[in-house]
Amino acid sequence: MKFGKFSKSQNPGQGLVARVLATMDLVRSLIADVPDFPKPGILFYDLTTLLMDNSGLQKVIDGLTEEYQGHSIDKVVGIESRGFFFAPSLAYNLNTGFVPVRKKGKLPAETISASYELEYGEDILEMHKDAIEQDQRVLIVDDLIATGGTAAATAQMVRQLGGEVVALAFIVELE
Repeated sequence: MKFGKFSKSQNPGQGLVARVLATMDLVRSLIADVPDFPKPGILFYDLTTLLMDNSGLQKVIDGLTEEYQGHSIDKVVGIESRGFFFAPSLAYNLNTGFVPVRKKGKLPAETISASYELEYGEDILEMHKDAIEQDQRVLIVDDLIATGGTAAATAQMVRQLGGEVVALAFIVELE
């Protein structure tokens, strides 16, 4: 697992990946490790403890804002559910709109969908069909990246609607 300053690396799916690396001790100290959740053998990283801390939350939102200001982001897309913690604040700071990506059946209007692999099966994400316009520059945000399945499915939908994925941002990267 990596935490800390935001750095850039080339994403195989296009765009830059902003991720938290090893120098942000405050952020790491505010994320609780919950063993055997949601099932035995899983170590869950609980970001709600980070969200409750004013200084830690500000450092994360300010760091993401600083990273993407001046990059002409047209929409910030947040992935359900913990991407919703960070994406709307970032969209506000970047003076742009927020687009939610949700699990199948959770959005009220016409949607597009993309599937992604789980450890034991498959799941489906959806986005409103009118959420992204042709050639809009999109930043995708989630709390954590492990396998990259949800991020890849989200990027697929953005591109299907004609948007350009310019970056993906995560607070935690599992190694």
